[in-house]
Amino acid sequence: MISNQHFLQNLYDAFNKREIETIISVMNPDVKWANGVEGGFVYGREAVREYWINQFKDIQPELETLKFETDENNRNIVTVHQIIRDLQGNLLADTTVHQIFTIENGLISLYEIGDTDTIQEMIQKTRASNEQ
Repeated sequence: MISNQHFLQNLYDAFNKREIETIISVMNPDVKWANGVEGGFVYGREAVREYWINQFKDIQPELETLKFETDENNRNIVTVHQIIRDLQGNLLADTTVHQIFTIENGLISLYEIGDTDTIQEMIQKTRASNEQ
């Protein structure tokens, strides 16, 4: 787990720096990746690249790792403090989520998100509470 923890922490650091190619390089070519914005999944490295490029046009997510665990299926569960801002720096969402990675042969084959709202739903809730 220590090596996977180091591996994943490096990926979170790369994500926060928007180093997309660094992360994509350690994905299985046919990776199944959770779409945290809209729900569902995207499939394959190119789809993940496109997903992030489109995401970064609208929002600025920042992820802070809080805890690393391994479940009974040998998946890596990372508890993450997730802050979403718009491009002007306004806070859109602030939450804690569980991000779940399946790593096979040194590559990410599956990324899932624990039970939580999509980013779109989080933003809608934040806007609704701000309007009250």
